[in-house]
Amino acid sequence: MKIKLLNSFAVIATAFSTISVVHALDQENVANSVIAAQREALAAATETEGFGPQSPRDLSTLTGENKRIFQRAPRYTQMNLCNVHFHEGAEHKGGEFTVYAGNGDGKGYGSGYLYSAELTKAELMPVEGEIDEGNLVPGDTIELHYVYTTAKITPGPTLGACLSDSVANPQLRVEARVFVLVNDHYALDFGELTRVNKVNGYHQAINIPQDMGVPIEYAGSTTGPTYNEKGSPLQVSWSVRPNVAKVNIRTVGKWLESNIFDEKHAHGVRNLIVNPELLSSIDK
Repeated sequence: MKIKLLNSFAVIATAFSTISVVHALDQENVANSVIAAQREALAAATETEGFGPQSPRDLSTLTGENKRIFQRAPRYTQMNLCNVHFHEGAEHKGGEFTVYAGNGDGKGYGSGYLYSAELTKAELMPVEGEIDEGNLVPGDTIELHYVYTTAKITPGPTLGACLSDSVANPQLRVEARVFVLVNDHYALDFGELTRVNKVNGYHQAINIPQDMGVPIEYAGSTTGPTYNEKGSPLQVSWSVRPNVAKVNIRTVGKWLESNIFDEKHAHGVRNLIVNPELLSSIDK
């Protein structure tokens, strides 16, 4: 069972019109020593193996000591969208998502980074029914990954859709956007955010927001808690926008019920990479 972070607005006097999105940690949170042990295992597993720079990272940290260099992938408009998925809690730290959710269950859930600004009581009101089997509620932060490849593919489930028999080593790019879920019919529609069509011969997510701040671009890897104790071998050009937009939580639930990527639930987060030997330098 996933850890569910508790919304603190339930204990705030109703006289307030806006509420900080701060979450109380569940009693099942693992100790700091568990996360420290995972980081030690990751360092040991990658120390002499030649892994390239890893993700996610603190976007305000511009330095890194990883020596593996690979060519930056083309702009996403010159690549094929291959997969779309999202993580519960932002995997990256930076911009408007800097509040640490806590260690979670040690397996990627109940952790990550949260939207640091305020929402109204109306935006935080519970919705009828369950979203992602009750694991998502208004006020939760998600990081959406639009994954692109230079391979000739058809968009589909898992990162396997980014590879092909004819191109085993395509260049990969992830356009990352962070959203906060709200109870608001006028907020962004997740189905529209993930709408796919062909543009100039390339599969594209045609409604990727472009107004969420100047992107931070860096060389990294694939993410997810599978790689908490081992290196990811896939090289990825990342573009992460620093601002957070609001999305209607009901539209997220509708998308999870049916989408071409066979996504049924939010993914867990990988521990933030803090080892300098596993980070690339960011050029400003």
